[in-house]
Amino acid sequence: MSIPFVRRSAELADLEALIELRLVAMRPSLEKAGRFNPTRARQRFIYEFSPEHTILLFDQELLVGCFALIPRENDLYLAHLYLRPDYQGQGIGCDILNELKARATDLQQDIILTALSNSDAERFYARNGFTVYERGEIDVEMVWRHQST
Repeated sequence: MSIPFVRRSAELADLEALIELRLVAMRPSLEKAGRFNPTRARQRFIYEFSPEHTILLFDQELLVGCFALIPRENDLYLAHLYLRPDYQGQGIGCDILNELKARATDLQQDIILTALSNSDAERFYARNGFTVYERGEIDVEMVWRHQST
């Protein structure tokens, strides 16, 4: 990654800070779609929060991002990938995705995720090799298929 982040696994005590990170990271896209609702965003994060699969990224003492790749029966679910807006657009998200895709390839598993339909996030994932397999009115389900060697 372009910035040497300190990483650590999430703990339950990180929940509020991670919810705040999600709100800051997603607010512009959600407002653009007319869907910004802090209560709903909070509930959705809590529902999918899996501390044992969540990695926090720090620049010095500042929490700048997180990601969560959750193993499921037939795939890996990318539940969260958030970066503070001032850390976006620097290739950090691409570096994280490349790392996760390498892990998925090693495990011979696909990565599944949900993004806001027609958002910057959807375009970001598409540029990084994810394809749409189901589009809803609000969300889009995307997949990255591992390459068998």
